[in-house]
Amino acid sequence: MNFKEVWLVDYCRTAFSRSRPQQPERDVFGEIRGDELLSRLLRNFFDERLANKGITKNDVEEFSLGIAAGVLENWSYGAKIPLFLNGFPPKISSFFIDKQCGSAGAGMHVLTMEIMTGHTKVGLATGYEHMTRVRGKGVDPGRERFNDKNSPFYNPEVDIENAMNMLQTAQRLYEEEVPTFTKEDIDRFGVRSHNLTVQSTEAKWFTSGVNGGEIVPIEGHVEGNVEEPMMVDRDMAARKSELEVVGKLRRLSTPFYLEKNGGKEGYIKREGTEEGVITAGNSSPLNAGATTCLLMEAEEAKKRGLEPLARIVSIGWAGVDPRVMGRGPVPATRHALEYANMTAEDIDFWEINEAFTIVALNCMNKFNLPEEKVNIMGGSTAIGHPLGSTMIRLCGTLARILIDKKAKYGVANACCGGGQGVATIIENLKA
Repeated sequence: MNFKEVWLVDYCRTAFSRSRPQQPERDVFGEIRGDELLSRLLRNFFDERLANKGITKNDVEEFSLGIAAGVLENWSYGAKIPLFLNGFPPKISSFFIDKQCGSAGAGMHVLTMEIMTGHTKVGLATGYEHMTRVRGKGVDPGRERFNDKNSPFYNPEVDIENAMNMLQTAQRLYEEEVPTFTKEDIDRFGVRSHNLTVQSTEAKWFTSGVNGGEIVPIEGHVEGNVEEPMMVDRDMAARKSELEVVGKLRRLSTPFYLEKNGGKEGYIKREGTEEGVITAGNSSPLNAGATTCLLMEAEEAKKRGLEPLARIVSIGWAGVDPRVMGRGPVPATRHALEYANMTAEDIDFWEINEAFTIVALNCMNKFNLPEEKVNIMGGSTAIGHPLGSTMIRLCGTLARILIDKKAKYGVANACCGGGQGVATIIENLKA
């Protein structure tokens, strides 16, 4: 079988709000359901951006929707609800996919394989998360089955409590990588992320420039006043930061005191405290946001006179120990690189999801990446990480960076809850 070439034709997203589950009025999108947030984005995508390219809803053959918490009001009826809300024709096939933080990316990967194998010519990938309105509510993994020694499902090798606590998975990754990183390293990368995001926002990089920008303004409300409307066109969590301030933020994780590092005594001697290292300054915040991108078979796009943002070169995925899910991007990226017969040295720019800065730093260390190639417009520590939607943001932002910098290849990757990783390699065909 001769595989078809897949193009990323267009991409956009909402701004990412700062979620406040206990104070929903402080979330500028707090009054909008997640599926409605995506629907407002899709209306703009088709009525404004794609209409100018001659693409209509009727052209779409398959629709994917990624959500990490697809429960309660996020239940999507097999991804049909966003299609119903936007008047898409009934002929369109759809699917909902949950790969936690890699959900939207996994949807992109399925559509990519459909197009590569000739089953689909035009696919629409989407994702959203609303961590103010639905943050794990209605989710019951049945932890007692893993923790009860009398349960037939008990497995002493799976520490489910810590494996399902993302703060603890980041803490464990940090401790397992001792002495490669210090707390100052992960704090400093968080400061870098915030300051780069602020600079990019002030320069209007996310709202103009390559492809007309990526953020579509959506009407929300002023923080703290649901009665006062406001157009939201910037990521709400980013702020100018200083290391001295970030270094003093409250510590949120608990140490494991790994024996290989000298146990509790060794940890305290090294860190100067019995507390963990993960804080709000070196972690992504809770967010609400939606993303979308259009994938098309290259020959079909050429017939329509379209130019791509990027070509999809390769995709990758991997499973890792769920206790250190932050390792996931490394084997997933190796998978993608090996399939493409490439090495990390071939890659010009990287978008590594900063669920936690230790995740990005670990990936950079394993591939020997310089900072100037990674998350150069800011990262998810500041931009935000609305779980299921993030991988489309990473790929779309990366495509715009490659064009902006006249660079050739890029990798977008992310760790995923439960111990997984996803990765996508793209190419700027104009470079």
